[in-house]
Amino acid sequence: MRLRFLLIALLGVALAVYLIFNIGFSAVFSAALRIGWGGFVITCLYALALYVFLGSAWYVLVPGLTWRRMWTFVWGRIVRDSAAEVLPFSQVGGFVIGARATILNGVPARLAFASTIVDVTTEMVAQIAYIALGLTILRQRVPMTPLNTSLVNTLLVGLVVGVFVGIAFIVVQNKSTWITDKLADRFLPRAFAHAAAVAEALRAIYRQPMRVVLSIVMHMVGWIGSAMVTFIAALLIGANVDLPGMIALDSLVFAIRTAGFVVPNALGVQEAAYALLGPLLGVPPEMALAVSLLRRARDIAIGIPTLFIWQAWEGKRAFAEPGSDSESLQN
Repeated sequence: MRLRFLLIALLGVALAVYLIFNIGFSAVFSAALRIGWGGFVITCLYALALYVFLGSAWYVLVPGLTWRRMWTFVWGRIVRDSAAEVLPFSQVGGFVIGARATILNGVPARLAFASTIVDVTTEMVAQIAYIALGLTILRQRVPMTPLNTSLVNTLLVGLVVGVFVGIAFIVVQNKSTWITDKLADRFLPRAFAHAAAVAEALRAIYRQPMRVVLSIVMHMVGWIGSAMVTFIAALLIGANVDLPGMIALDSLVFAIRTAGFVVPNALGVQEAAYALLGPLLGVPPEMALAVSLLRRARDIAIGIPTLFIWQAWEGKRAFAEPGSDSESLQN
């Protein structure tokens, strides 16, 4: 399993390297360097500010917590994305680590795990709407040549499949504990073995549908906010783009990234998506790849310090309060 994981990752890296050298190493990196240190810091700070919104979209799902707890979920979301983007894990590994970060900050394990499942679901629902928006913009802006028509139709089929998967995932969460049992047995620490408590927490969240709807709306705004980061980076390197075009590019790149979830950190998948879709929306391929590299650099700049802080914090807690960890997991 690990060997296969490593081979997929290496193939992804090889694809990214091929694209960079095929388009032009010098052209891609000179475009990326145009952003300067000041511009790069701006994109990092904007991305960090966006986490406040994304963490809040997770926090609103959990009933009975004070507003001060919101920052626990903001931190958990930063840890979740840092693990998913920096460590050689699948996205599921990031979800588990993010939930773990909230558990060790006092959130009961059943709520942390259940709210993570629902938060991922509401973000997926918002992403489907975001992809639909991107496809609409793409159809309006791109001449419908046979090749472009084939691309749009493929993305449309993927969108329809995503809708059915999303509906099925929500139904399973509400009507069956099978998926909860499987996920809990696989990912939760042995100290927390009560999958039934997670199932009950899931039902409690879905019994307050307005919280779920609010989370979906907040995630939709968050997706558009992610396009703003891409838009700012593209402007700073000199690309002649507008915000609707960046919404289309960002949404469809994430759609392709999601489809390529088996590739660790979407290595190569993200770069191929930018190289393919960027020129269709007026972004030259070298600038599109530069934006992709800047996104990865931003994720690393945020992710590595976050993971070091998280590890130091959790290590200190484990040494300072022996036994508190397993106690919190049993709540």
